[in-house]
Amino acid sequence: MGICEGQVVIVTGGGRGIGREHALEFARQGARVVVNDLGTGRAGDGRSGEPALAVVEEIRAAGGRATANSDDVASWDGAARLVKTAVSAYGKVDVLVNNAGFVRDRMLVSMTEQEWDEVQRVHLKGHFLPLRHAAAHWRERAKSGEKPVARVINTSSGAGLQGSVGQANYAAAKAGIAALTQVAAAELARYGVTVNAIAPAARTRMTEEVFASAMAAPAEGFDPMDPANIAPLVVWLGSPLSGHVTGRVFEVEGGRIALATGWRHGPSAERGTRWDPAELGDTITALLAEAPAPEQVYGT
Repeated sequence: MGICEGQVVIVTGGGRGIGREHALEFARQGARVVVNDLGTGRAGDGRSGEPALAVVEEIRAAGGRATANSDDVASWDGAARLVKTAVSAYGKVDVLVNNAGFVRDRMLVSMTEQEWDEVQRVHLKGHFLPLRHAAAHWRERAKSGEKPVARVINTSSGAGLQGSVGQANYAAAKAGIAALTQVAAAELARYGVTVNAIAPAARTRMTEEVFASAMAAPAEGFDPMDPANIAPLVVWLGSPLSGHVTGRVFEVEGGRIALATGWRHGPSAERGTRWDPAELGDTITALLAEAPAPEQVYGT
């Protein structure tokens, strides 16, 4: 008996990398898994059902239950079909893991409108739409008198929390996902849903160029960049054991887990009337002196 016995879990982008490890670990812990993957290349090109099917076959070979889905989670109809796939196969959805994404890295002065739009679509919209349709499913269950025990785990990034040079599109989308997580946690609590996010660091297709110097696997022993290191936290957050945790973002890398504290109200100054711009210099300097220095942007 695993900690997710009997749960129905959707994992988007579950055909490779971190998503694959999520799907495998959920299955080991007793969940029935819908493995979603569009099967695209690293930059979002092409399409194939093979990555999702391969993970499903691996789960079934180990004695688990799984279903493949290759819908586009960044389209309204595709995300709706994904949720319907889970309900048709297993009767319900208990856990949604939003993981799908790709990168199109470029410095701001060289980035195209298409590169900006496509990354926002896949990451931010690709989180919102499955969440929107899963939330409607949980609301209907709650209205019918059921008490859902539902979980959402979103995927932000250190780029979204601290910024990353050459990844303005990706960083902006991942920052949006962190904010979406907070809002969804507040709105969906009434339906028995918790919503959390992770900011993972691991060896994947998306990170192999950004973190090339740290990506090589050690010859032996613990590999801190193994994507399998991320799954235990996600599976725990997806389990019934995590009901007291919501609206949080966790950084996870290797054997390290950290709670990200995010934006908070900081030092302030009040004068009771409108400020004169010429008088603000000393006030802003004093506020900066009271506040902690911001985290360093990746790549600087």
